[in-house]
Amino acid sequence: MDAPIATFSLAALDCPHPLELARFYSRITGWPIATQTHDDWVELESGGPGPTLAFQKIEQGEYRAPEWPGQEHPQRMHVDFDVPDLDAGETAVLAIGARKHDVQPMPDSFRVFLDPVGHPFCLVRGV
Repeated sequence: MDAPIATFSLAALDCPHPLELARFYSRITGWPIATQTHDDWVELESGGPGPTLAFQKIEQGEYRAPEWPGQEHPQRMHVDFDVPDLDAGETAVLAIGARKHDVQPMPDSFRVFLDPVGHPFCLVRGV
């Protein structure tokens, strides 16, 4: 196998209010919000050399929440989070502002939610 070209550093989510969405994902991951933030870009600190999440401002009128599983406004990416207990994880993300998606293809293995601005993300039952 050839040497890697790059190292994955972060996944950035477009949103109208980066700090608000960063707070939401900070609650899920336990990662603090980076001290160096800007009005249009906020990152979480993962606590190690691995990748993190970032949130990039898109003006409210220009932002369109993705639809899943539809394709009129398809998702461009989604994030999975492993949890030891799906029911407990669901309760926790709903309490901080997530919405459970109507479509749940395999609810015993993973569950689909929407963050406060409509990005799909999944809680996956960890092994």
